[in-house]
Amino acid sequence: MSKLLYAKTHEWIAVDGNKGRIGISEHAAKLMGDIVFIELPTVGAAVSCGKPLCNVESVKAVAECFSPACGKITAVNDELDANPGKINESPMDAWIAEIEIEQLSDELSETETIEE
Repeated sequence: MSKLLYAKTHEWIAVDGNKGRIGISEHAAKLMGDIVFIELPTVGAAVSCGKPLCNVESVKAVAECFSPACGKITAVNDELDANPGKINESPMDAWIAEIEIEQLSDELSETETIEE
């Protein structure tokens, strides 16, 4: 069973042992509008807590998605290449990357922080 944690920058991570799936929150997806492209991270790449993981492009803007954990990317959701709008349809199911977790960010919480 995984534990869902949120970053202040509107990413989520579903943690299951030392593995995690990362995505963007429903709030972030709504603010961005229609997502038209996502630059997926590279499998095998090392990522650091709070550092850029990938870019997400919508009809409104390009936004960086930040990693809620330090570790190594073990998989990416290739379905998002063909249909990045899946993030808008179901942000909590449309994960971006899987990571082998070395360390979680100290700034994660069990509830999403929404600032207007």
